[in-house]
Amino acid sequence: MINVKEATDKAKEHLLAFFPDAEQVQLEEVELSADKAHWIITLSYEGLSTSVASSMLVGKSLLYKIFKLDTKQGEVISMKIRNIK
Repeated sequence: MINVKEATDKAKEHLLAFFPDAEQVQLEEVELSADKAHWIITLSYEGLSTSVASSMLVGKSLLYKIFKLDTKQGEVISMKIRNIK
């Protein structure tokens, strides 16, 4: 079983592989699923919004991603957008 530090590092690597311009990546939340099969990791980072208009008006903003990782192998199963309102 990978530990929380390893899971967080793998989530960060995955984020930066898809969003190489992400800045100031920070850990926000960590959760181990009830069956201990998955780590759920939430990361925040500064980046451009997916909306071109929003990016032009606001520039960089704080964005959030949720990662689900297998606890045995450390494989990233999913990466989802997390909207904070």
